Amino acid sequence: MNLRDKLTAPIFQIIQQASEDLDTKSYVIGGWVRDLIIGRQSKDIDIVCIGSGIDLAKQVSKLMGIKNEVSYFKNFGTARIHYYKDNQRHEIEFVGARKESYSNDSRKPIVENGTLEDDLNRRDFTINTLALSLSKKDFGELIDHFNGISDLENGVIKTPLDADITFSDDPLRMMRAIRFATQLDFVIYNPTFEAIERNAKRLQIISAERTIYELNKIMLSPRPSYGIKLLERSGLLGMILPEVCALKGIEVLDGKGHKDNYRHTLEVLDNLCANTDNLYLRWAGLLHDIGKAPTKRFDPKLGFTFHGHEIKGAKMVKNIFRRLKLPLNDKMHYVEKMVLLHMRPISLVEDVVTDSAVRRLLFDAGEDIDDLMLLCNADITSKNYNKVQRFRQNFVIVKQKLIEIEQKDRVRSFQPPVTGEDIMRAFGLAPCAQIGQIKSVIKDSILDGAIPNQREQALELMYSQGEKLGLKKQEQIS
Repeated sequence: MNLRDKLTAPIFQIIQQASEDLDTKSYVIGGWVRDLIIGRQSKDIDIVCIGSGIDLAKQVSKLMGIKNEVSYFKNFGTARIHYYKDNQRHEIEFVGARKESYSNDSRKPIVENGTLEDDLNRRDFTINTLALSLSKKDFGELIDHFNGISDLENGVIKTPLDADITFSDDPLRMMRAIRFATQLDFVIYNPTFEAIERNAKRLQIISAERTIYELNKIMLSPRPSYGIKLLERSGLLGMILPEVCALKGIEVLDGKGHKDNYRHTLEVLDNLCANTDNLYLRWAGLLHDIGKAPTKRFDPKLGFTFHGHEIKGAKMVKNIFRRLKLPLNDKMHYVEKMVLLHMRPISLVEDVVTDSAVRRLLFDAGEDIDDLMLLCNADITSKNYNKVQRFRQNFVIVKQKLIEIEQKDRVRSFQPPVTGEDIMRAFGLAPCAQIGQIKSVIKDSILDGAIPNQREQALELMYSQGEKLGLKKQEQIS
């Protein structure tokens, strides 16, 4: 198979010329070739040459006229060029063909110069061993030593060599196998998957940063539940997210049971992913019920209960983010908030929707209220059609109420109409507990609808509350 007509981008002609200048052979290899064949967009290009990848990159950059966007990594024998096409940033990585060997306690290989075949042998999966020649005499000729084209056509993830050796040498490849299966909606070849099961514990030698990189790609795929199920079946999920594994299963006592919260979680995740590509809202979907395992109790009258699971779950988020090396910043706090509040809109659906309850929800959710409503809508997974329809109809009422109250009371971005400085000036106070007490009363009165969210009424309440606390007015605040 020759794909010359697919290599029309000028960069390939430049690499060909640079290769001739250096009297070497070069090939575009791996993911770019795979994506080209299946019609998937790919911006990053990997180039392998027989010789020095750094020398080839220098010659290419010379021909391209690039001055500042070339990076050389002499310790690894690689180089990287960034360039722009159609207002998009592209990356080309150059490396000399090599062969690798590994020790048992590290994924860092011992690297030696090698042939193209050696380089193909070290690749993770057959669909990533495809190469296109950039030599003048056979430009665009496909090299397929491991029947990668057949595996692409059949939607199969398979290692080119012995899977046990492949995964033992570099355990991160187990995560990559599941990531590619999830992204491409492929199946993992049975012997390859069995090797993942046998080698799952080897993932312990991989850094959390590398693991979460692959897991985030799974989370951003069109149907992440597929990847989560593969991780669980293989034993990898128990090492990464035991809190999610703990949700699996149904228990029945005295004829009373509960739903499989693991299956429910995956349904919620997929429901959510149909409506958002927000990575951290997807994380909130995966973690929203993690508090159910530690809060599960059996009541002879009620059956199984999970009281306070949203509070417990929110408290668990930080440890999970810390362990997985996820960001411990506003993104983590966002997930904590989503987990903590995910039951609140449901309770509004079940009860009479009061203005006060909606104001408090708007206040607590703030600018994230729309995301919270997406999560809660995804959380409706009952098999009872009538129940689902009733919940969704009530959700429409809640959403409308949110809009009406937000327009009237501006609670979403609530700022207290009376500040602590106002209170100190009014009563001649230094910082003290009474200031917080007065502010709290004003806030609660606004959220409960006792006074409007306006400064004049808030000041009146400030003075009356101060009088109740025995404070004397020192200054009239306007």
